[in-house]
Amino acid sequence: MNREVTLPLIVDDRGKLQVAAADVSKLLRTVGGRWVRLVEDGEQGLDEDTVAALTIELAKLADRIDVACIAHSSGRTP
Repeated sequence: MNREVTLPLIVDDRGKLQVAAADVSKLLRTVGGRWVRLVEDGEQGLDEDTVAALTIELAKLADRIDVACIAHSSGRTP
């Protein structure tokens, strides 16, 4: 999976973020973690390699959101 996803920051007219980045990145990591636990518990129909790859990509996306929001908060561009 080498596609880049561009995530626009949603800001108001004063530059304030409208969605808490911590909430979004936590959600992405939680979804990935839940998938991993389902595989570990032997859930039928889930491919371990696919779940691992998707979980890694969700974590990378969460990291990118965190970096972009940190840069935004500090007035820099990532």
